[in-house]
Amino acid sequence: MSGLLLHLRQNYGAVLAITIFVILFVVFLSLHPRGPSVYVMTTASNTGAALAFVAMGQTLPVLTGGLDLSIGSILALCNALASEVVNGSPERVALGVVLVLLTGLACGLINGIVVVYGRIQPIIATLASGAVYTGLALLIRPIPGGEIDDVLSEAMTYETFGVIPTSLLLIVAVVLLIWVPFKNSVLGRGVYAAGSSEVAAYMSGVRVDRSKLAAYSLAGLFAAIGGLFLGFQTFSGDALIGVPYTLNSIAAVVIGGTSLYGGIGGVIGSIFGAYILRTINGVMFFAGAPPLAQPLFEGIILLGAVALAALRVVRIRNRLEVMD
Repeated sequence: MSGLLLHLRQNYGAVLAITIFVILFVVFLSLHPRGPSVYVMTTASNTGAALAFVAMGQTLPVLTGGLDLSIGSILALCNALASEVVNGSPERVALGVVLVLLTGLACGLINGIVVVYGRIQPIIATLASGAVYTGLALLIRPIPGGEIDDVLSEAMTYETFGVIPTSLLLIVAVVLLIWVPFKNSVLGRGVYAAGSSEVAAYMSGVRVDRSKLAAYSLAGLFAAIGGLFLGFQTFSGDALIGVPYTLNSIAAVVIGGTSLYGGIGGVIGSIFGAYILRTINGVMFFAGAPPLAQPLFEGIILLGAVALAALRVVRIRNRLEVMD
């Protein structure tokens, strides 16, 4: 029992995000004309999936104490690329998916190289690289359009066994196959160590550079998955579709309990943070609230999440001062 309480205390940010999401989703279902049906569940899962993937990606640089302002641009680049290569024969579709994922991974790796070996602040480095990625996306897809395999798209956005949203299973698979192994690896532990205290991590023999490279590389991979999923939803590509995703991913990360100071948090909370933002929009829509009021409520929730995170940092610092 004490172990469970300790685990909950250590992950209170994610627990709080899950609690808020459950409350909001119950309200959403009570307002929705169709109620808790499979169709509603699938639509809700699909609506938040792309942002959930991007938020997962944003979590990794944040855990190191950095920030990736190019993540929305990587999503858009991969979405535009998908509209060119993820179509045709099954073999071509499979190769196209691999190419899209490798592109996102490469973009993230470039970000990591610039940040780690270029010694440039992450915000500045990723802001510049984001402009490059947006330019590449516009070269590939100057205007929205293209084509993405409809069979694969329908398979990824419908239900499995007629009950479970496939997008939800996809998120679970990504968490289990990518996040969990990485978190438990030496590189994953190095990400947390670097975010807690980079100097102390380095002095303890942690390969901080490698951990940061891995964090930014995986951020690009997650963004690619998000861009690919957006393609599945729209059957097309759009070079400018990633514009709102960068800020929203940061909001989802903070709401999910990951500290912007680094070293605390994880992708589970970020996933629920993403769905909180999407559920708020749904609640406000069915409650009849003006669309222009949505950013206001999202901002209030983000401000509250940041305030809670700041309070925790203050408590930790005060505790350290007492110990000194």
